[in-house]
Amino acid sequence: MDLYKELCKAVGEENVLKDEPMNRHTTFRVGGPADFFVLPSVIEEIRVVRELCRRGDIPCYITGNGSNLLVGDKGYRGVIIQIGKRMNAVRAEGERIFVQAGALLSKTAAAACEASLTGMEFASGIPGTVGGALRMNAGAYGGEMRQIVESAEVLTAEGDVLDLSVEELKMGYRTSVISKNDYVALSAVLKLDRGEQKVIRARMEELKEKRVEKQPLEYGSAGSAFKRPKGYFAGKLIQDAGLRGYRVGNAQVSEKHCGFVINRGGATAAEIVQLMTDVEDRVEEMFGVRLEPEVKRIGEF
Repeated sequence: MDLYKELCKAVGEENVLKDEPMNRHTTFRVGGPADFFVLPSVIEEIRVVRELCRRGDIPCYITGNGSNLLVGDKGYRGVIIQIGKRMNAVRAEGERIFVQAGALLSKTAAAACEASLTGMEFASGIPGTVGGALRMNAGAYGGEMRQIVESAEVLTAEGDVLDLSVEELKMGYRTSVISKNDYVALSAVLKLDRGEQKVIRARMEELKEKRVEKQPLEYGSAGSAFKRPKGYFAGKLIQDAGLRGYRVGNAQVSEKHCGFVINRGGATAAEIVQLMTDVEDRVEEMFGVRLEPEVKRIGEF
């Protein structure tokens, strides 16, 4: 099978990129080339591309904004499907937001604010897409996706489209049935409450100021590098282990927020992995707690 030819047939030649550097598609700004980087516009294209990969036993990975992703320096041998700008429609109707998986959370939260709907302010600064947020039940500042999701449409590995209620999505701390069953999030219905636009906007501004003050937004990163261990805060453990500002090459534990690993410019995936391993080892040695990475790693390191 000529995979490139088949992919072009499925989504159009202009939507298939060969040997595409993944540092262009991750917020870490790190990553070698993906063999094929595919940009679908409709569900059927995703289904066809996944089926092509399944038939050819070719690795396939779904990404959104690449905000929780570390791709190896040698790249990814297979097909990366990006659900992004071509599938990012957002529509407010009554107290609900109907949104495609490729829409950014910031865009969706802004649409909710425009419609005077409250409940999504917490997500306005999370740099991911709705699809990624559904997959990992993204959260911040006391809010999380499961509080506002009414239902979601997903694509199964077998190519079936299911409409799942929030209960069926089984959303927990940084997990859901989507990640457990390797489903693809396609769209969601969010149920919000009526609010006062001025108050909603003020809350979004307040959270933005907090982020600017406490997070290293000027550097490439994948947000919180580690999951929160039960009974602890990852950033506090890292700080107490004396690792604030710890560096491996151009990868560094942020001095602003120890829960963030940053790319100071030109960091490699290998440096980031080494730094994260050093942090995990040191914290475990000092406190008996093994930190678990929140960042997904794919490709060849």
